[in-house]
Amino acid sequence: MFAYYFDLALRSFRRNRVLTALMVIAIALGIGASMTTLTVFYVLSGDPIPTKSARLFTPQMDPQGMDGYTPGEEPDDQLSRYDAEQLLREARGDRQALMTGGGVAVQPDKAGLAPFGQDARYTSADFFAMFEVPFVAGNGWTKAEDDRHDRVAVISKKLADKLYGTTNAVGKTLRLDGNDFRVLGVMDDWRPTPKFYDLNSDRFGEVEQIYLPFSTSRDLDMGRNGSMNCWDDGKEEDDPDGETGVNAPCTWMQYWVQLDTPEKAAAFQRYLTNYSDQQRAAGRFKRPTNVRLRSVMDWLDYKRVVPSDVRLQVWLAFGFLAVCLLNTVGLLLAKFLRRSSEIGVRRALGASRRAIFAQCLVEAGTVGLAGGALGLGLAMLGLWAVRQQPVSYADLAHLDPMMLIATFALAIFASVLAGLVPAWHACQVTPAVQLKSQ
Repeated sequence: MFAYYFDLALRSFRRNRVLTALMVIAIALGIGASMTTLTVFYVLSGDPIPTKSARLFTPQMDPQGMDGYTPGEEPDDQLSRYDAEQLLREARGDRQALMTGGGVAVQPDKAGLAPFGQDARYTSADFFAMFEVPFVAGNGWTKAEDDRHDRVAVISKKLADKLYGTTNAVGKTLRLDGNDFRVLGVMDDWRPTPKFYDLNSDRFGEVEQIYLPFSTSRDLDMGRNGSMNCWDDGKEEDDPDGETGVNAPCTWMQYWVQLDTPEKAAAFQRYLTNYSDQQRAAGRFKRPTNVRLRSVMDWLDYKRVVPSDVRLQVWLAFGFLAVCLLNTVGLLLAKFLRRSSEIGVRRALGASRRAIFAQCLVEAGTVGLAGGALGLGLAMLGLWAVRQQPVSYADLAHLDPMMLIATFALAIFASVLAGLVPAWHACQVTPAVQLKSQ
């Protein structure tokens, strides 16, 4: 029966081309606008590491003084160097990594290639395994190399190809800020979206191209970047490293821990509470104990990663889709009621109200299918326009297979929904009245 109803719908389209075109265009405009904004929202709000997001956590503590203290406020988003290194040494998780952003000067040996600046990340050995960083050659460094403060590095394959003309750069010498490092590994393409492990810089940009041991970066006093929050005077008098010193009253480091079971997560939460209590007893922490332990998705929600203008655009687009559907309802109602005599004859010949209702819904769904095809083209045009914008997430605006299926599903669902009222009115046609009017 579906094939028969579909054939009737196509015949009806040919008889009412203008009315059909108006309905298809109305559906297409609504679908195009809503799928453009929904795709951008989907990309920006997705899980950046779906295989492990429920097992990766970032801790928060409140090490500041009492100046400006407000009971119940959220603790700092980052850790001080002292606390991050202490948590790393005590290693209460399955894996753990401290880190911060940096910037280095690359001095290539390749002829014709001038020195250039490059973003870097100073971290610890577990970073690569914990975040499932893919490699095309080699691997990350070990904890032993961390402890020895070895001058080793991991670089991206893009940088390896630029510097050495090959992605197999393991063992090559990399000169940074006048110091030689040995390349241990070359990363494959990797771009978690958003860059959840450090939301203080470009949240949707590319990851860093160079990774160095944090311990080595401090030995060489390499430049760092990212946010820093200091209190008191921002440094200890006996600390030559100033704001980045071990004892500096500043938070500027990110810390992530892998906890593979809920029981381990609960135990780590208790550990954070005990650690904060100990630091307050020792005189380092002044404020009451205030700790948090957030998983990846909880962290993204807390940081409100999706831009507010993107959320607003989604609501506006679906509001526009609703307006388009209301217009479609009116057009379908006009179309079905114009065929009252035809429907009356079918009813007189034995067609049930259910059959008439089903026929009208199939016709409405066919309109949605055509509107979805046109709307897909409009959505792709809209995403192309998004990619021209000067925002870091612009190049991520692409329609993947899931959103492609969602486009047609939404179009058909919307058109069938719009056809419910007109179809109900159509199936209420009284055969006797229509036959008398012939």
